[in-house]
Amino acid sequence: MRSYIAFTKKEFLESFRTYRLVIMVAALAFFGLLSPFTARILPDILSGMDIGGGVVIELPEPSANDSWAQFFSNISQMGMLVVIIVFCGITANELSKGTLINIVTKGIRRHTVLLAKFTVATLMWTLGYALSLGICLGYTIYFWGTHDLPHAWLTFGAPWLFGVLLIIVMILGGICTSSITGSLVGVGVIVIGLNLINIAPAAQKYNPISLAGGTFGILDSSATVDDFFPAALICVGVIVVTLVASIVVFDRKQL
Repeated sequence: MRSYIAFTKKEFLESFRTYRLVIMVAALAFFGLLSPFTARILPDILSGMDIGGGVVIELPEPSANDSWAQFFSNISQMGMLVVIIVFCGITANELSKGTLINIVTKGIRRHTVLLAKFTVATLMWTLGYALSLGICLGYTIYFWGTHDLPHAWLTFGAPWLFGVLLIIVMILGGICTSSITGSLVGVGVIVIGLNLINIAPAAQKYNPISLAGGTFGILDSSATVDDFFPAALICVGVIVVTLVASIVVFDRKQL
C-alpha cells in the first residue's frame, strides 16, 4: 500500500510538472464556460440573419436545456479528444524509453505501477470534468435560474464513465505495443467499433458509446434512465475486464 501511495504521488507530481494536469483542467473548464455562453448568445447572433432567397433565420429564446445540449456536445467531442491527447502516452512513453525498469528492479510491483497510473489519470479526468460541469451549472443557473436535473447521477455520470473507459483502453494499448500509436489505435478501434454496433437499433441500449453524450435525452425527456442503465453496467464491466487484462499483460511483458 505504501508503494502504491508513493508512486501515485510521483505520478501526480509528474503530471503537474509536464502540464498534463493543467491542460486537462484548463481545456475542460473552457468547455464548461463556453457551453452556456454559446447557448445564450448564438440565437441573438443568428436570429434575423438573411441567408439568401428571402430566407431569414428565426430561433426561439434560449433555455437551460440549450446550455446543457452544448455541454454534452462539447464533452462528447472535444472533451474526449482532450482525454485522448493527454493520456495517450501514459504507459507507452515510459515503456518505450525503458524508465520503468529501474522502478521495477527496486521492488515496486508492476500492478502497483499500473494501478497508480490508472488512479492518477482517473482523478485528473474527474477533476477536470467536475470543474467543467460546475462552471456550466453555475452560469446556466445565473442565466436561466434553477431548474430540474432529473437523474443527475446517471445523466452527468455517463460521460465521465465513458472517459474512464477511454483511459483504460489507452493504458492497455500502450502496454501491448509500447507506443503511443498503439494507444491511439486501441481507442480508434473501440470508438469505431462501438459506432458500427450502434447502427443496429436493438444494440443502442447496451452500447457504451451512448454514454458519451446521449444522456442529454434524459434532460429533455426524449429518453429515460432505462435507455442508458444497461450500457452503464456494461461499460463498468468492460473497464474492470480491461483493467485486469492490463495487469496480466503488464506482469508478463518484458521491459
